[in-house]
Amino acid sequence: MRIGFVSSYPPIECGVGTYTEALNRALRKLDNETFVMSQFGAQGQGIFPVYQPDSPTLAADIFYTSTRMTPDVMHIQHEFALYGSQKSVAILELILRYRLAGIPVVTTLHTVYPEPARDERIILRNVLAESDAVIVHEPFQKETLVQYFGHGEKIHVIEHGIREIEPVPDAKRKLDLEGKKVVMICGYFRPSKGFHRVLNFFPEICRRDPDAVLVVAGKVRGIEAQDYQRQLFTQLNQSPVVDQIVFLRGQFPQHTFDTILSAADCIVLPYEKGSQSGMLAQCFALRRPAVVSALPAFQLLIQRSGGGIVCRTDEEFVEAILTVLNDPQRRCRLQENMARYVRERAGWSHIARKHVSVYHQVVQVPYGKGRYVYFPEPEGDLAPAGAGRAPAPDAGSIAREDLPIETKVSACPSRTSPSAATPEIPF
Repeated sequence: MRIGFVSSYPPIECGVGTYTEALNRALRKLDNETFVMSQFGAQGQGIFPVYQPDSPTLAADIFYTSTRMTPDVMHIQHEFALYGSQKSVAILELILRYRLAGIPVVTTLHTVYPEPARDERIILRNVLAESDAVIVHEPFQKETLVQYFGHGEKIHVIEHGIREIEPVPDAKRKLDLEGKKVVMICGYFRPSKGFHRVLNFFPEICRRDPDAVLVVAGKVRGIEAQDYQRQLFTQLNQSPVVDQIVFLRGQFPQHTFDTILSAADCIVLPYEKGSQSGMLAQCFALRRPAVVSALPAFQLLIQRSGGGIVCRTDEEFVEAILTVLNDPQRRCRLQENMARYVRERAGWSHIARKHVSVYHQVVQVPYGKGRYVYFPEPEGDLAPAGAGRAPAPDAGSIAREDLPIETKVSACPSRTSPSAATPEIPF
């Protein structure tokens, strides 16, 4: 199956982009062809940077390039801030263009609050009405959508995928934290993350356990939440236990971030708002016990997995953190639960198969039952002449060196071309 994504993508810093990268890799391991329509700055094999988020031609730019790839299905990763102004209203035009061209659309809604705001309801109502299938990460999100908009038959619940990896060895030594009990807060500095709460109650943890240290590993994206950052670091510098607080700064590419997280004995997510968390998925990937706030998505994941502790008050956070730090059996049990949950249910290999099942439900082929055939192009000396290089560009295509052959139109596509006005890329 040839799957086209619309999403942000690394090295652009965005949780949705990181999610799409992991899903993309997992689908390719299942012998699917994939490509990604992304914003300028995205990089990688089969990644096409074709738009600026605030461009008035965003929908057309994505549509005309993606349809030349003759996808079997287009999968849009939706977030209200990803595709321009007015809650990414441009994405509705893109969905309608695909519908008019006869291309199935699957949309993943990464943010669904229990009580959507008025402008969010306008967008969600139309996304649900015009998408062939919609994916959310938690059952309560489906319940919310059905309550407000109906269409329960096209909404699928697929939990957030988790990387299937091992913790980085000797992480504490690499960060000069050997012998310490490491409590960690990490991620982007925003008021909704609640990091200030941890600074408030951490002196009590230090009073009861002098070996505890708080590692703060985070950053601000652009000019976002700069006032909060200043307040947070004023609070940090004035803390009575400032000598037991370590601040790590940097750009944190994946291996660096994995090393930092692997040094934690306990990761605290005191979020005050959110409908899912890529950071909690990172905790599970590296088996770092999580102490989390009582957001619905957090509660449901912890209930399913047994991989963390849910807290509602600062006092509960203090007790839970001390339990994780000082009860090796409890900590080991949490880690075993996390590993089992990833291995048996939420690893990306499982999540990719669930996505393929959704795609098959919306892709219509004219010839009935048939086997889709795709073999990745060989590399090196076995590669045929011209493999791995794109054809000469024309007015509607992108000039791009070393375009992987698997992103080109297949010689025998499973569907007819989406529009007579959209010519195929010539070989």
